[in-house]
Amino acid sequence: MRQMARTRCGAMTAALLTVAAAGSLVTGCSSGSSVTDDGRAPAPSRSQGQETAPTQSPSSTAGPVLAVKIDNVSAARPQTGLDAADVVYAEQVEGGLSRLMAIYASKLPTAVGPVRSARESDLELLRQFDMPTLAFSGAQHKLLPVIAKAPLHAVSADQGSSAYYRSASKVAPHNLFLHPKQLMRSAPGAAALTTGFHFGAAPAGGSPETSRTVRFPAARFTFAWSASKHRWLVSMDGTPTVTTDGKRVAPATVVVQYVKVHNSKYHDVLGNNTPYTETVGSGTAKVLRDGKVFDVDWKRPAAGDGTNFTTTDGTPMNFAKGQVWVVFAKA
Repeated sequence: MRQMARTRCGAMTAALLTVAAAGSLVTGCSSGSSVTDDGRAPAPSRSQGQETAPTQSPSSTAGPVLAVKIDNVSAARPQTGLDAADVVYAEQVEGGLSRLMAIYASKLPTAVGPVRSARESDLELLRQFDMPTLAFSGAQHKLLPVIAKAPLHAVSADQGSSAYYRSASKVAPHNLFLHPKQLMRSAPGAAALTTGFHFGAAPAGGSPETSRTVRFPAARFTFAWSASKHRWLVSMDGTPTVTTDGKRVAPATVVVQYVKVHNSKYHDVLGNNTPYTETVGSGTAKVLRDGKVFDVDWKRPAAGDGTNFTTTDGTPMNFAKGQVWVVFAKA
């Protein structure tokens, strides 16, 4: 799948040129402004509360995946567009809180948010995709040059992109939203998901599982199996996770991936150290699907590789078709 994705580089370039000609602000770096890591990006010049999609003619040319950093504190909930993501990554940030990275390939929702700031770990995680577009509110000013050199298209709100808008439904800094179709004319399709994931029938084995909770120092995720929906119902910090349009977030597969988490060289505006989540390497994981939990091993040899999940006997671990959540838990 990854090799197929790389052959689309020429098509992706053509798509980006088309977007540029139409006036979209897809650029390869962030601006030089010093945006603090509290997410308070300058408000783009867009009317308050506007949440309708822009009128654009879709392009038939596929492009890169869209990755959006999404706020996940209580004031940011309910989120918008979270249910439309192909993959949702949950990582630990300052103060033991959590933040989400939503990956869009199969479809682009009307709006996504609230959008918040990027972290150093995001750059390593996104290396598994071919020149992804990263949407974020800003970053710690010392991290901005690192983002600028990363192999991705970084489009932050501090660049003044018209793709971002402030909503009257929430208070700052939890009110920054994104119109994905201002950045990408169309969804690239599932072939752009070069994550290394395999989908298909469940392997033999597994143990019955009705609920699993993953705890961060100041956040927790609970996934409860619904036999009627054949999905895992997500709750965060003890509250059912729904989107702004009332849809319950319910992935088909949940991966609790045990990784190394250590201090980075960056801090937020309050002086709290930013955790670095290592997604290259190997370790163990728990995979939830079909009302069962499977003990698996994971391996990602290099940043440019996807992550392979295998059962204890070396068989590839197939995921159930549908949305995948990956929660990075400290090993």
